[in-house]
Amino acid sequence: MKLVANVLIAAALVAGANIASAAGDAEAGKNKAAVCGACHGADGNSAIPNFPKLAGQGAAYTVKQLKDMKSGARTVPEMAGIVPGLSEQDMEDLAAYYAAQTPTKGAADPALVERGQQLFRAGDAEKGITACAACHGATGKGMPEAVFPALAGQHAAYLETQLKAFRAAGREDHEGKRRENDGEAKMMRATAARLSDDDIKALASYINGMY
Repeated sequence: MKLVANVLIAAALVAGANIASAAGDAEAGKNKAAVCGACHGADGNSAIPNFPKLAGQGAAYTVKQLKDMKSGARTVPEMAGIVPGLSEQDMEDLAAYYAAQTPTKGAADPALVERGQQLFRAGDAEKGITACAACHGATGKGMPEAVFPALAGQHAAYLETQLKAFRAAGREDHEGKRRENDGEAKMMRATAARLSDDDIKALASYINGMY
């Protein structure tokens, strides 16, 4: 499948160009994260479903998202007053702190596990959907060296919002919030464009219950 080939090529390119940061100071990041705790939790485990858990996330991925928000490549209104004041060192320190934290467990809806597991582990050949595990790992822990994010335990509500935003960006017939910072290969846009609302709900629930 062309999409799978693009995923593998992009992973190789990204792995070569984005080495996981060794410059971040987790202790400094802990102090800088005080302002982040209101939404993301003191240890990066947000108690608010619409705000993502940051605990255990690959440092390079967190840095990329912060840089994208600062440059305008990714629009997150809630972060508009935060990222302009962050230096690259601030981003590295925050990312190092959150990467060192342990994510809390979520819980999947038993009625959605079968479909969610199928999509995550094997995809859906008939719909042209690539398995999420190809980039995010069989256990949802991500591939930090390729800057593919960890997903296991993430809030279902947040995941649904992001998948729908990628879908809106990947399909001309969809309106609403759009997210396009998935690189030139458009891996997430291409995959999400093939997901129905039910698929997204099942995937989000299953991933929330992974650990």
